[in-house]
Amino acid sequence: MQSLPYPVVTTTSLPGFRMCGRGKVRDIYDIDEKTLLIVTTDRMSAFDVILGEPIPWKGVILNQLTLFWMEKFSHLIPNHIVESDVDKYPAALRPFRDQLAGRSVLAKKAEPIKAECIVRGYIAGSGWKSYQKDRTLCNVKLPEGLLEDAKLPEILFTPSTKGEVGSHDENISLEKMREIVGREHADKAAETALAIYREASEYAAGRGIIIADTKFEFGMVDGVLTLIDEVLTPDSSRFWPAEGYEPGHSQPSFDKQYLRDWLETQDWDKTPPAPALPEKVRDTTAAKYQEAFRLLTGRSL
Repeated sequence: MQSLPYPVVTTTSLPGFRMCGRGKVRDIYDIDEKTLLIVTTDRMSAFDVILGEPIPWKGVILNQLTLFWMEKFSHLIPNHIVESDVDKYPAALRPFRDQLAGRSVLAKKAEPIKAECIVRGYIAGSGWKSYQKDRTLCNVKLPEGLLEDAKLPEILFTPSTKGEVGSHDENISLEKMREIVGREHADKAAETALAIYREASEYAAGRGIIIADTKFEFGMVDGVLTLIDEVLTPDSSRFWPAEGYEPGHSQPSFDKQYLRDWLETQDWDKTPPAPALPEKVRDTTAAKYQEAFRLLTGRSL
């Protein structure tokens, strides 16, 4: 594994700052009444289970790629970023530079809407399994004859519930999402998620990547729907190389599908603890994340 200018961070410790959340990947600290510190660690989760081994520098890639996309789509929707340069953080945070540099942001506090906004342009993963059973994807009826990883006849918005750490999300309809978060916010989130996906897909295609599907999260900041959390990363999306794309089988990928595929070969019921990752699986996954970042942003870490 190559050396990068960041330490591997699996958990953070910032004495003097109150941790208000630890998710599958992110550690979140309370800074003041309007601001959070969000640190993206190198923890890896799959099938809603946190694995025992980290993926080196994954958190830096997720954070930097999210910043890249949020800036690119700021004309479509505001985001929650306040600052990402550690040198501009409050002085009390600077002693923790090794834990924060490259992988953290100061963000506006938001009230997350209680649904995850999933957009699918291709039929893959759980969507393909569903289609094989009854020719539907998240309760949307699809035509006969689609192949695995085929492009869908139209881009689909397929929201889900937000599960707690260790629990599974459940697919819901847009109508059910409207009941949960309100019609106005649900419709605005759906419209924005689709618009971002379309623009991102066109951009990524020019860089040799197909975005098969992705997941967005939105929250309310001062009454305004705001893009939060991560955006179009290898954790929240399926990235396929455009060269050699051919429906009818699983595609090579630049995301954690490779790791998921390895886990599927193990004798594991998808409950904790997860199988230990061999060094080759860990390093190959890390390399895929780095290549996705390079292709999409045009730069390396």
